[in-house]
Amino acid sequence: MREIVHIQVGQCGNQIGAKFWETICAEHGIKPNGEYDTSAETNPHHSEAQLDKINVYFNETSGGQQKKYVPRAVLVDLEPGVVDTVRSGTYGKVFRPDNMICGQAGAGNNWAKGYYTEGAEMVEEVLDAIRREVEGCDQVQGFQICHSLGGGTGSGLGTLLMTKIHEAYPDKVLCTFSVVPSPIVSEVVVEPYNATLSAHQLVENVDEVMCIDNEALYNICSRTLNLKEPTYTDLNGLVSQVMSGITCSLRFPGQLNADLRKLAVNLIPFPRLHFFLVGFAPLYSAKVKSYQNISIHELTQQLFNPRNMMAASDTSLGKFLTASVMFRGPNVSTKDVDDQMLMVQQKLASQFVQWIPNNIKSSVCSVPHVGLPMSGTFIGNSTSIQELFRRVQKQFSAMFKRKAFLHWYTDEGMEEMEFHEAESNVGDLVDEYEQYANATSTEDGDASAAGGDSNTDEPTDV
Repeated sequence: MREIVHIQVGQCGNQIGAKFWETICAEHGIKPNGEYDTSAETNPHHSEAQLDKINVYFNETSGGQQKKYVPRAVLVDLEPGVVDTVRSGTYGKVFRPDNMICGQAGAGNNWAKGYYTEGAEMVEEVLDAIRREVEGCDQVQGFQICHSLGGGTGSGLGTLLMTKIHEAYPDKVLCTFSVVPSPIVSEVVVEPYNATLSAHQLVENVDEVMCIDNEALYNICSRTLNLKEPTYTDLNGLVSQVMSGITCSLRFPGQLNADLRKLAVNLIPFPRLHFFLVGFAPLYSAKVKSYQNISIHELTQQLFNPRNMMAASDTSLGKFLTASVMFRGPNVSTKDVDDQMLMVQQKLASQFVQWIPNNIKSSVCSVPHVGLPMSGTFIGNSTSIQELFRRVQKQFSAMFKRKAFLHWYTDEGMEEMEFHEAESNVGDLVDEYEQYANATSTEDGDASAAGGDSNTDEPTDV
Protein backbone atom coordinates (compact mmCIF):
# COMPACT_ATOMS: atom_id res chain seq x y z
CA MET A 1 0.00 0.00 0.00
CA ARG A 2 1.10 3.58 -0.61
CA GLU A 3 0.47 5.03 2.83
CA ILE A 4 0.40 8.67 3.88
CA VAL A 5 1.50 9.90 7.32
CA HIS A 6 -0.55 12.90 8.44
CA ILE A 7 0.89 15.54 10.81
CA GLN A 8 -1.02 18.54 12.16
CA VAL A 9 0.87 21.32 13.94
CA GLY A 10 -0.34 24.29 15.99
CA GLN A 11 -3.85 25.59 16.67
CA CYS A 12 -4.81 26.17 13.04
CA GLY A 13 -3.29 22.89 11.84
CA ASN A 14 -5.08 20.87 14.51
CA GLN A 15 -8.44 22.48 13.81
CA ILE A 16 -8.15 21.82 10.05
CA GLY A 17 -6.81 18.32 10.74
CA ALA A 18 -9.66 17.43 13.10
CA LYS A 19 -12.22 18.36 10.43
CA PHE A 20 -10.24 16.45 7.81
CA TRP A 21 -10.38 13.27 9.88
CA GLU A 22 -14.13 13.65 10.32
CA THR A 23 -14.45 13.83 6.51
CA ILE A 24 -12.16 10.83 5.91
CA CYS A 25 -13.89 8.73 8.58
CA ALA A 26 -17.27 9.48 6.96
CA GLU A 27 -15.94 8.49 3.51
CA HIS A 28 -14.59 5.18 4.78
CA GLY A 29 -17.52 4.44 7.12
CA ILE A 30 -15.49 4.64 10.34
CA LYS A 31 -17.45 5.35 13.53
CA PRO A 32 -16.11 7.68 16.29
CA ASN A 33 -14.93 4.62 18.24
CA GLY A 34 -12.77 3.46 15.28
CA GLU A 35 -14.96 0.53 14.22
CA TYR A 36 -16.36 0.05 10.72
CA ASP A 37 -20.04 0.98 10.36
CA THR A 38 -21.96 -1.87 8.69
CA SER A 39 -25.37 -0.20 9.03
CA ALA A 40 -26.94 0.95 5.74
CA GLU A 41 -28.82 3.71 7.61
CA THR A 42 -25.80 5.48 9.11
CA ASN A 43 -23.37 4.43 6.35
CA PRO A 44 -25.30 4.67 3.04
CA HIS A 45 -22.13 4.14 0.94
CA HIS A 46 -21.41 0.80 2.65
CA SER A 47 -19.32 -1.28 0.23
CA GLU A 48 -16.05 -3.20 -0.07
CA ALA A 49 -14.45 -0.14 -1.70
CA GLN A 50 -14.52 1.67 1.66
CA LEU A 51 -12.14 -0.84 3.24
CA ASP A 52 -10.22 -1.92 0.15
CA LYS A 53 -7.51 0.78 0.45
CA ILE A 54 -8.27 2.14 3.90
CA ASN A 55 -4.60 1.58 4.83
CA VAL A 56 -3.65 4.78 2.98
CA TYR A 57 -4.69 6.79 6.06
CA PHE A 58 -5.51 4.20 8.74
CA ASN A 59 -3.74 1.45 10.69
CA GLU A 60 -5.72 -1.71 11.47
CA THR A 61 -5.71 -2.90 15.08
CA SER A 62 -7.26 -6.02 16.54
CA GLY A 63 -6.55 -5.52 20.24
CA GLY A 64 -10.20 -5.70 21.33
CA GLN A 65 -13.08 -7.91 20.30
CA GLN A 66 -13.67 -6.04 17.04
CA LYS A 67 -11.23 -4.76 14.45
CA LYS A 68 -10.53 -1.03 14.76
CA TYR A 69 -9.06 1.55 12.41
CA VAL A 70 -6.69 4.14 13.87
CA PRO A 71 -5.73 7.30 11.92
CA ARG A 72 -2.05 7.44 10.95
CA ALA A 73 -1.85 10.90 12.45
CA VAL A 74 0.50 12.82 14.74
CA LEU A 75 -1.06 15.81 16.54
CA VAL A 76 1.43 18.44 17.73
CA ASP A 77 1.13 21.73 19.60
CA LEU A 78 3.28 23.73 22.03
CA GLU A 79 0.29 24.32 24.32
CA PRO A 80 -2.33 21.76 25.39
CA GLY A 81 -5.58 23.66 24.69
CA VAL A 82 -6.39 22.67 21.09
CA VAL A 83 -5.13 19.07 21.36
CA ASP A 84 -7.30 18.65 24.49
CA THR A 85 -10.28 19.98 22.51
CA VAL A 86 -9.63 17.43 19.73
CA ARG A 87 -9.22 14.70 22.36
CA SER A 88 -12.58 15.52 23.93
CA GLY A 89 -14.33 15.97 20.54
CA THR A 90 -16.57 13.52 18.67
CA TYR A 91 -13.68 11.67 17.02
CA GLY A 92 -11.18 12.21 19.87
CA LYS A 93 -11.04 8.56 20.88
CA VAL A 94 -10.16 7.39 17.38
CA PHE A 95 -6.61 8.84 17.61
CA ARG A 96 -3.68 7.01 19.15
CA PRO A 97 -3.07 8.71 22.56
CA ASP A 98 0.75 8.69 22.41
CA ASN A 99 0.59 10.45 19.01
CA MET A 100 -1.02 13.48 20.64
CA ILE A 101 2.04 15.48 21.70
CA CYS A 102 1.80 18.90 23.31
CA GLY A 103 3.98 21.16 25.44
CA GLN A 104 2.93 23.67 28.07
CA ALA A 105 4.79 26.91 27.30
CA GLY A 106 3.39 27.83 23.87
CA ALA A 107 5.19 29.72 21.10
CA GLY A 108 3.60 33.13 21.70
CA ASN A 109 3.25 33.87 17.94
CA ASN A 110 7.04 33.78 17.68
CA TRP A 111 8.59 31.76 14.82
CA ALA A 112 11.94 31.63 16.65
CA LYS A 113 10.35 29.99 19.71
CA GLY A 114 8.81 27.30 17.52
CA TYR A 115 11.97 26.70 15.49
CA TYR A 116 14.83 27.23 17.93
CA THR A 117 13.79 26.98 21.58
CA GLU A 118 10.42 25.53 22.68
CA GLY A 119 9.92 23.60 19.45
CA ALA A 120 13.48 22.26 19.30
CA GLU A 121 13.05 20.73 22.78
CA MET A 122 9.99 18.78 21.64
CA VAL A 123 10.94 17.89 18.06
CA GLU A 124 12.67 14.58 18.88
CA GLU A 125 9.57 13.25 20.62
CA VAL A 126 7.49 14.16 17.56
CA LEU A 127 10.02 12.57 15.18
CA ASP A 128 9.92 9.35 17.25
CA ALA A 129 6.14 9.21 16.79
CA ILE A 130 6.51 9.83 13.04
CA ARG A 131 9.26 7.19 12.79
CA ARG A 132 7.02 4.68 14.59
CA GLU A 133 4.22 5.30 12.08
CA VAL A 134 6.57 5.02 9.09
CA GLU A 135 8.04 1.73 10.33
CA GLY A 136 4.53 0.27 10.57
CA CYS A 137 3.89 0.95 6.85
CA ASP A 138 4.59 -1.25 3.82
CA GLN A 139 5.42 1.55 1.39
CA VAL A 140 5.06 5.15 2.54
CA GLN A 141 4.27 7.51 -0.30
CA GLY A 142 4.67 10.72 1.61
CA PHE A 143 3.80 13.08 4.42
CA GLN A 144 0.90 15.50 4.68
CA ILE A 145 1.25 18.46 7.06
CA CYS A 146 -1.42 20.96 8.16
CA HIS A 147 -0.18 24.25 9.64
CA SER A 148 -0.37 28.03 9.36
CA LEU A 149 2.39 30.48 8.46
CA GLY A 150 1.29 33.42 10.62
CA GLY A 151 1.52 32.07 14.18
CA GLY A 152 4.41 30.62 16.16
CA THR A 153 3.91 26.84 16.47
CA GLY A 154 2.57 26.06 12.99
CA SER A 155 5.18 28.26 11.32
CA GLY A 156 8.21 27.64 13.56
CA LEU A 157 7.83 24.06 14.78
CA GLY A 158 6.01 23.17 11.54
CA THR A 159 8.94 24.20 9.32
CA LEU A 160 11.45 22.62 11.73
CA LEU A 161 9.59 19.30 11.36
CA MET A 162 9.60 19.67 7.57
CA THR A 163 13.36 20.21 7.59
CA LYS A 164 13.92 17.11 9.76
CA ILE A 165 11.52 14.95 7.69
CA HIS A 166 13.17 16.09 4.45
CA GLU A 167 16.58 15.07 5.85
CA ALA A 168 15.36 11.68 7.14
CA TYR A 169 13.16 10.74 4.15
CA PRO A 170 14.49 12.65 1.11
CA ASP A 171 12.79 10.33 -1.41
CA LYS A 172 9.27 10.75 0.03
CA VAL A 173 6.80 13.41 -1.09
CA LEU A 174 6.25 16.17 1.47
CA CYS A 175 2.93 17.96 0.93
CA THR A 176 1.67 20.79 3.13
CA PHE A 177 -1.68 22.52 3.54
CA SER A 178 -0.50 25.94 4.62
CA VAL A 179 -2.79 28.72 5.82
CA VAL A 180 -1.14 31.84 4.39
CA PRO A 181 -1.66 35.50 5.45
CA SER A 182 -4.90 37.13 4.27
CA PRO A 183 -4.75 40.41 2.28
CA ILE A 184 -6.65 42.58 4.76
CA VAL A 185 -7.50 40.68 7.94
CA SER A 186 -4.65 39.67 10.25
CA GLU A 187 -4.80 38.34 13.81
CA VAL A 188 -1.04 38.59 14.42
CA VAL A 189 1.05 41.78 14.25
CA VAL A 190 4.31 39.92 13.56
CA GLU A 191 2.66 37.75 10.88
CA PRO A 192 4.89 39.15 8.04
CA TYR A 193 8.02 38.00 9.93
CA ASN A 194 6.62 34.53 10.68
CA ALA A 195 5.28 34.05 7.15
CA THR A 196 8.51 35.16 5.43
CA LEU A 197 10.70 32.95 7.65
CA SER A 198 8.34 30.01 7.00
CA ALA A 199 8.14 30.58 3.24
CA HIS A 200 11.97 30.57 3.17
CA GLN A 201 11.87 27.00 4.55
CA LEU A 202 8.92 25.89 2.39
CA VAL A 203 10.80 26.82 -0.78
CA GLU A 204 13.78 24.64 0.17
CA ASN A 205 12.33 21.62 2.01
CA VAL A 206 8.82 20.89 0.70
CA ASP A 207 7.59 19.30 -2.55
CA GLU A 208 4.03 20.65 -2.72
CA VAL A 209 2.42 23.58 -0.85
CA MET A 210 -1.37 24.03 -1.04
CA CYS A 211 -2.00 27.69 -0.17
CA ILE A 212 -5.18 28.55 1.74
CA ASP A 213 -6.21 31.80 3.38
CA ASN A 214 -9.06 32.58 5.75
CA GLU A 215 -10.25 35.68 3.92
CA ALA A 216 -10.76 33.80 0.65
CA LEU A 217 -12.59 31.05 2.57
CA TYR A 218 -14.80 33.67 4.28
CA ASN A 219 -15.62 35.15 0.87
CA ILE A 220 -16.61 31.75 -0.51
CA CYS A 221 -18.82 31.09 2.53
CA SER A 222 -20.54 34.49 2.41
CA ARG A 223 -20.79 35.08 -1.38
CA THR A 224 -21.22 31.57 -2.79
CA LEU A 225 -22.70 29.60 0.12
CA ASN A 226 -24.68 32.61 1.45
CA LEU A 227 -23.72 31.93 5.09
CA LYS A 228 -24.35 35.09 7.12
CA GLU A 229 -21.84 34.35 9.89
CA PRO A 230 -19.35 31.68 8.77
CA THR A 231 -17.55 29.84 11.58
CA TYR A 232 -14.13 28.20 11.51
CA THR A 233 -15.99 24.88 11.25
CA ASP A 234 -17.45 26.03 7.90
CA LEU A 235 -14.02 27.21 6.70
CA ASN A 236 -12.28 24.03 7.79
CA GLY A 237 -14.99 21.98 6.08
CA LEU A 238 -14.03 23.55 2.73
CA VAL A 239 -10.34 22.76 3.29
CA SER A 240 -11.07 19.16 4.34
CA GLN A 241 -13.05 18.58 1.11
CA VAL A 242 -9.99 19.63 -0.93
CA MET A 243 -7.67 17.46 1.18
CA SER A 244 -9.99 14.50 0.72
CA GLY A 245 -10.30 15.08 -3.05
CA ILE A 246 -6.54 15.20 -3.62
CA THR A 247 -5.98 11.68 -2.24
CA CYS A 248 -9.26 10.03 -3.35
CA SER A 249 -7.54 8.18 -6.23
CA LEU A 250 -5.16 6.57 -3.76
CA ARG A 251 -8.02 5.42 -1.57
CA PHE A 252 -10.73 4.41 -4.03
CA PRO A 253 -10.90 2.74 -7.48
CA GLY A 254 -11.05 5.00 -10.53
CA GLN A 255 -10.55 5.22 -14.28
CA LEU A 256 -7.69 7.76 -14.21
CA ASN A 257 -5.49 7.75 -11.13
CA ALA A 258 -3.58 10.53 -9.41
CA ASP A 259 -1.41 10.55 -6.29
CA LEU A 260 1.04 12.87 -4.54
CA ARG A 261 3.96 11.83 -6.75
CA LYS A 262 1.99 12.17 -10.00
CA LEU A 263 0.74 15.57 -8.88
CA ALA A 264 4.29 16.77 -8.28
CA VAL A 265 5.57 15.47 -11.63
CA ASN A 266 2.72 17.05 -13.61
CA LEU A 267 2.36 20.34 -11.72
CA ILE A 268 5.92 21.50 -10.99
CA PRO A 269 7.87 22.61 -14.10
CA PHE A 270 10.68 24.10 -11.97
CA PRO A 271 11.64 22.88 -8.47
CA ARG A 272 11.08 26.12 -6.55
CA LEU A 273 7.68 26.88 -8.10
CA HIS A 274 5.61 24.45 -6.02
CA PHE A 275 3.02 26.76 -4.42
CA PHE A 276 -0.51 25.89 -5.54
CA LEU A 277 -3.97 27.43 -5.51
CA VAL A 278 -6.76 24.98 -4.62
CA GLY A 279 -10.50 24.88 -5.17
CA PHE A 280 -13.55 22.63 -4.79
CA ALA A 281 -16.89 22.23 -6.60
CA PRO A 282 -19.87 22.14 -6.40
CA LEU A 283 -20.37 25.10 -4.07
CA TYR A 284 -23.99 26.26 -3.77
CA SER A 285 -26.10 27.91 -1.11
CA ALA A 286 -28.64 25.65 0.60
CA LYS A 287 -31.53 27.54 -1.09
CA VAL A 288 -30.50 26.83 -4.69
CA LYS A 289 -28.95 23.39 -4.13
CA SER A 290 -32.09 21.48 -5.14
CA TYR A 291 -32.44 23.54 -8.34
CA GLN A 292 -28.95 22.85 -9.65
CA ASN A 293 -28.01 20.16 -12.13
CA ILE A 294 -24.47 19.03 -11.34
CA SER A 295 -22.61 18.16 -14.54
CA ILE A 296 -18.97 17.97 -15.62
CA HIS A 297 -19.46 21.27 -17.46
CA GLU A 298 -20.88 23.01 -14.36
CA LEU A 299 -18.11 21.63 -12.12
CA THR A 300 -15.43 22.77 -14.57
CA GLN A 301 -16.90 26.28 -14.72
CA GLN A 302 -16.80 26.53 -10.93
CA LEU A 303 -13.33 25.03 -10.57
CA PHE A 304 -11.75 27.60 -12.89
CA ASN A 305 -13.68 30.55 -11.44
CA PRO A 306 -11.21 32.91 -9.65
CA ARG A 307 -13.85 33.58 -6.95
CA ASN A 308 -13.72 29.92 -5.87
CA MET A 309 -9.95 29.83 -5.24
CA MET A 310 -9.16 29.24 -1.57
CA ALA A 311 -6.36 31.81 -1.49
CA ALA A 312 -6.80 35.51 -2.26
CA SER A 313 -4.98 35.53 -5.56
CA ASP A 314 -6.65 36.73 -8.75
CA THR A 315 -5.79 34.12 -11.40
CA SER A 316 -6.79 36.51 -14.19
CA LEU A 317 -3.74 38.65 -13.31
CA GLY A 318 -1.31 35.79 -13.87
CA LYS A 319 -0.95 32.67 -15.98
CA PHE A 320 -1.38 29.01 -15.16
CA LEU A 321 1.84 27.07 -15.63
CA THR A 322 -0.04 23.82 -14.97
CA ALA A 323 -3.28 22.64 -13.36
CA SER A 324 -4.82 19.39 -12.13
CA VAL A 325 -8.51 18.54 -11.87
CA MET A 326 -9.85 15.50 -10.00
CA PHE A 327 -13.46 14.45 -10.60
CA ARG A 328 -15.38 12.10 -8.33
CA GLY A 329 -18.62 10.26 -9.01
CA PRO A 330 -19.96 6.91 -10.27
CA ASN A 331 -21.21 8.37 -13.58
CA VAL A 332 -18.22 10.54 -14.55
CA SER A 333 -17.27 9.92 -18.18
CA THR A 334 -13.58 10.27 -19.06
CA LYS A 335 -14.63 11.48 -22.53
CA ASP A 336 -16.68 14.30 -20.99
CA VAL A 337 -13.71 15.19 -18.78
CA ASP A 338 -11.31 15.28 -21.76
CA ASP A 339 -13.75 17.39 -23.80
CA GLN A 340 -14.18 19.90 -20.95
CA MET A 341 -10.44 20.17 -20.34
CA LEU A 342 -9.86 20.84 -24.05
CA MET A 343 -12.61 23.46 -24.03
CA VAL A 344 -11.08 25.17 -20.98
CA GLN A 345 -7.64 25.34 -22.59
CA GLN A 346 -9.15 26.87 -25.72
CA LYS A 347 -11.51 29.26 -23.94
CA LEU A 348 -8.94 30.41 -21.37
CA ALA A 349 -5.92 30.17 -23.69
CA SER A 350 -4.67 33.60 -22.59
CA GLN A 351 -4.53 32.38 -18.96
CA PHE A 352 -2.20 29.45 -19.71
CA VAL A 353 1.46 29.72 -20.68
CA GLN A 354 2.07 28.84 -24.33
CA TRP A 355 5.30 26.92 -23.84
CA ILE A 356 3.68 23.99 -21.97
CA PRO A 357 1.37 22.41 -24.61
CA ASN A 358 -0.96 20.31 -22.42
CA ASN A 359 -1.18 22.12 -19.12
CA ILE A 360 -4.00 20.23 -17.40
CA LYS A 361 -3.78 16.81 -15.73
CA SER A 362 -7.15 15.18 -15.09
CA SER A 363 -8.15 12.16 -13.02
CA VAL A 364 -11.42 10.36 -12.31
CA CYS A 365 -12.44 8.47 -9.16
CA SER A 366 -15.59 6.32 -9.11
CA VAL A 367 -16.52 6.82 -5.44
CA PRO A 368 -18.37 10.10 -4.79
CA HIS A 369 -17.76 12.58 -1.98
CA VAL A 370 -20.09 12.00 0.99
CA GLY A 371 -23.43 13.73 0.34
CA LEU A 372 -22.63 14.66 -3.28
CA PRO A 373 -23.43 12.72 -6.49
CA MET A 374 -20.45 14.30 -8.27
CA SER A 375 -17.64 16.66 -7.26
CA GLY A 376 -14.34 18.11 -8.44
CA THR A 377 -11.07 19.25 -6.84
CA PHE A 378 -8.79 21.81 -8.45
CA ILE A 379 -5.06 22.41 -7.98
CA GLY A 380 -3.41 25.14 -10.03
CA ASN A 381 0.18 26.29 -10.32
CA SER A 382 -0.44 29.93 -11.23
CA THR A 383 2.05 32.77 -11.45
CA SER A 384 -0.59 34.97 -9.75
CA ILE A 385 0.46 33.39 -6.42
CA GLN A 386 3.30 35.95 -6.49
CA GLU A 387 0.70 38.52 -5.31
CA LEU A 388 0.58 36.75 -1.98
CA PHE A 389 4.35 36.70 -1.50
CA ARG A 390 4.76 40.26 -2.77
CA ARG A 391 2.19 41.49 -0.23
CA VAL A 392 3.93 39.73 2.66
CA GLN A 393 7.33 40.94 1.40
CA LYS A 394 6.13 44.55 1.40
CA GLN A 395 4.82 44.29 4.98
CA PHE A 396 8.02 42.51 6.08
CA SER A 397 10.25 45.22 4.57
CA ALA A 398 8.28 48.04 6.22
CA MET A 399 8.81 46.53 9.70
CA PHE A 400 12.31 45.15 9.18
CA LYS A 401 13.61 48.49 7.90
CA ARG A 402 13.04 49.89 11.40
CA LYS A 403 14.00 46.65 13.20
CA ALA A 404 10.53 46.61 14.79
CA PHE A 405 9.81 43.57 17.05
CA LEU A 406 13.21 42.11 16.11
CA HIS A 407 14.35 41.70 19.72
CA TRP A 408 11.73 38.98 20.33
CA TYR A 409 13.44 36.87 17.68
CA THR A 410 17.07 37.66 18.48
CA ASP A 411 16.40 36.91 22.17
CA GLU A 412 15.61 33.32 21.13
CA GLY A 413 19.02 32.94 19.46
CA MET A 414 18.22 34.07 15.92
CA GLU A 415 20.62 36.23 13.95
CA GLU A 416 19.64 39.21 11.85
CA MET A 417 21.27 37.58 8.83
CA GLU A 418 18.49 34.95 8.76
CA PHE A 419 15.94 37.70 8.16
CA HIS A 420 17.99 39.03 5.25
CA GLU A 421 18.30 35.52 3.77
CA ALA A 422 14.55 34.84 4.09
CA GLU A 423 13.66 38.21 2.55
CA SER A 424 16.06 37.60 -0.33
CA ASN A 425 14.76 34.06 -0.97
CA VAL A 426 11.11 35.16 -1.06
CA GLY A 427 12.09 38.08 -3.33
CA ASP A 428 13.81 35.64 -5.71
CA LEU A 429 10.68 33.45 -5.72
CA VAL A 430 8.51 36.42 -6.73
CA ASP A 431 10.99 37.28 -9.52
CA GLU A 432 10.92 33.69 -10.82
CA TYR A 433 7.13 33.65 -11.01
CA GLU A 434 7.24 37.01 -12.79
CA GLN A 435 9.82 35.72 -15.25
CA TYR A 436 7.79 32.66 -16.27
CA ALA A 437 4.54 34.66 -16.43
CA ASN A 438 6.09 36.87 -19.11
CA ALA A 439 7.92 34.11 -20.99
CA THR A 440 6.74 33.53 -24.56
CA SER A 441 7.07 30.54 -26.83
CA THR A 442 9.51 31.12 -29.72
CA GLU A 443 8.69 29.92 -33.22
CA ASP A 444 10.92 26.85 -33.04
CA GLY A 445 9.09 25.72 -29.89
CA ASP A 446 11.63 26.64 -27.23
CA ALA A 447 10.43 28.52 -24.17
CA SER A 448 12.36 31.74 -24.24
CA ALA A 449 12.65 31.99 -20.48
CA ALA A 450 12.52 28.34 -19.59
CA GLY A 451 16.22 27.98 -18.98
CA GLY A 452 17.17 26.49 -22.38
CA ASP A 453 20.06 27.80 -24.50
CA SER A 454 19.17 29.88 -27.53
CA ASN A 455 20.83 29.23 -30.90
CA THR A 456 20.91 32.94 -31.71
CA ASP A 457 22.99 35.73 -30.25
CA GLU A 458 19.92 37.83 -29.56
CA PRO A 459 18.99 38.57 -25.95
CA THR A 460 16.35 36.35 -24.32
CA ASP A 461 12.83 37.66 -24.70
CA VAL A 462 11.36 37.72 -21.20
